[in-house]
Amino acid sequence: MKFCANLAFMFTETSSILERYALARDAGFKAVETGFPFGHTLQAVKQAKENAGIEQVLINLLTGDVTKGELGVTAVPGKENEFQSNLNYTIEFAKAVNAKKIHIMAGKLETVTAKNWETYENNLKYAANKLNEVNILGVIEPINQHSVPNYFLSNYEKAIEIIKRIGSPNIRLMLDIFHLQQICGDITHNIKKFMPYVGHIQIAQVPNRNEPDTPGEINYEYVLKQVEFYGYDDWIGLEYKPANSTKDGLKWIESFGYKL
Repeated sequence: MKFCANLAFMFTETSSILERYALARDAGFKAVETGFPFGHTLQAVKQAKENAGIEQVLINLLTGDVTKGELGVTAVPGKENEFQSNLNYTIEFAKAVNAKKIHIMAGKLETVTAKNWETYENNLKYAANKLNEVNILGVIEPINQHSVPNYFLSNYEKAIEIIKRIGSPNIRLMLDIFHLQQICGDITHNIKKFMPYVGHIQIAQVPNRNEPDTPGEINYEYVLKQVEFYGYDDWIGLEYKPANSTKDGLKWIESFGYKL
C-alpha cells in the first residue's frame, strides 16, 4: 500500500504549496499529489519538487479562479477552447514535474442539460487523445453534493458509462472513498464493481474529512484491505484535513500496519 500526501489539504501549517514539498519529504512521504499550483510558475514548482527529491503522482487541471468557486469548464458548452487551453497548460506542468496523472475537473452547474453531458464527453475525448500523446492518464472524479453543491459529476454510474464509451486507456476513474460513501455507499461491492475502471484512489473519513482513524462512518482498516484485495497497487492520495497537525495525524499509518 503506497500513500501520497495531498498538498492542498496537508501541511497547511505553512501558507506556500512550494514549502509543502519539503515538509512532505521530511514527514516520510515519497510522493505527493496537488491541486493546480495557482500563483506559482512552472519553474518554481519544478524546483520545489526537485529540491525535495519527491515524486509527483497527480496534478489537478487548471480550473479557473477557485476563490470564486470555479472548478473547471469541461461540461460547459461554448467554453471548449478554454478547456483545451487549460488542459494543454496543465500538461506542461505535469510534464515538468513528471506527474503521470491529471485530474480533469468537470465544473459546477446549477442547471444540467443533455448539452452539458455531450460537451463533457466530447472534451474528454479530446483530452484522451492529447494525453495519449504524452503518456499521461486523465482521471474523472464524482464529487458529492454535500461537499461541493452543484458539482457536475456526482454519479458513479454515469462516470463509468462515459469511460466505457470513450474507450481510451487514458481516461479512468478517480475513486475517492470519501465521496463514494456519501454518493452511494455500499463500499465493498462498489470497490469490486468499479475497480476495473480505476486510475487513482483517495481517502478521508466521513463526514468531517479527517484522518482515516478518526471517528466517522468508514472502517478504513477494512476498506483498505478490500482495495488491496481487488487488485489496486498504485498510489493512494491522502486528501484529508488533519484534525490537528499533519505530522501527528500520520500515526494511523503505522497503527493500521502500513508505512510510508
